[in-house]
Amino acid sequence: MNWWQKLKNNPLARFGALLLLVFYLAVIAADFVAPYDPYASQPNGSLLPPTQIYLKTPQGNSIGPHVYPTTQGPVDLETGDRKLIVDWEKPTPLRLFVQGPTYYLFRLNVPLPPTFEEIEIFGGIPCNWHLFGTTGDAKFNLLGTDEQARDQFSRLLYGGRISLSIGWVGVAISFPLGMLFGGISGFFGGKIDSVLMRLVEVLMTIPTIYLLVSLTLVLPAGISSAMRFLLITLIISFVSWAGLARVIRGQVLSIKEREFVQAARAMGGKPIYIIIRHILPQTATYVIISATLAVPGFIAAESVLSLIGLGIQQPDPSWGNMLSLATNASILVLQPWLIWPPALLIILTVLAFNLLGDGLRDALDPRSQQR
Repeated sequence: MNWWQKLKNNPLARFGALLLLVFYLAVIAADFVAPYDPYASQPNGSLLPPTQIYLKTPQGNSIGPHVYPTTQGPVDLETGDRKLIVDWEKPTPLRLFVQGPTYYLFRLNVPLPPTFEEIEIFGGIPCNWHLFGTTGDAKFNLLGTDEQARDQFSRLLYGGRISLSIGWVGVAISFPLGMLFGGISGFFGGKIDSVLMRLVEVLMTIPTIYLLVSLTLVLPAGISSAMRFLLITLIISFVSWAGLARVIRGQVLSIKEREFVQAARAMGGKPIYIIIRHILPQTATYVIISATLAVPGFIAAESVLSLIGLGIQQPDPSWGNMLSLATNASILVLQPWLIWPPALLIILTVLAFNLLGDGLRDALDPRSQQR
């Protein structure tokens, strides 16, 4: 039984992989899945709870799934609850595959944004369809709205693009560093090994969260979220390659004594070529497993930084800065729909990566394959 069969026969690994597949497909297709612009505010629609779906009108007529226009009403000063104003005279059908505000795909020689005359001359294809939505006056806020009257579900999807990508970007930066430094240290030994391992030990003693907080505090004010995202990723990657380098060094110490490495040396292969071409590929099993298990650490780090206001900044969404509302006890009690969705998504994502990583470890472990 090969490793792929072992992985497919692991129900927990399958569950983790399926969950991640759903999450990544949803955020990649956010333009289609999200019903609204994540930056657009709805008139009189701040802090609305998840929209209730009705099957019958107040008069008892069955017209299928529909919703009603709902706006923010006065606040009860005693309880803090917001009164909702529902327009029962305007039932709005809820449909799949709804076309939103239209924009057009044009030939490359048409400047953007095109004029109406160019639409008529060159033709265009309306392409702003959404997976679900309404066809009338009412809005369908699946997970309610935030304090800026923005659709919470749409912001979760667009925020997932940052939260789910930061892990892979971090792995793509930190793992080549760890493999290269670990490979050089184990292959050459001696003074090079001593210097590199002392550097690794220094990095491993630095409390990661305090370093992140200290460095992000000195970032220039007013930089874009894209630049902040890149800088956070670089900071996290800089402090996370040391542990991998130490493990790779230990593996290289044993691999470099094998016959194929000695043969490459005898044929005049250069040390860097031997390390990259012959030695490091032998550590691929461990690297794949470690990469899968390392991604949740990057996601959690971004979430913590955004939670305390040092990560991705509003109005750009990420799961971490959406969760930052949890620091407000009144919102935690009165508007729980703002807190639980991003928290649950972070928990499920970390759990899914851990389940998949454990499954890969069981499937790729040579000792388990010999059983």
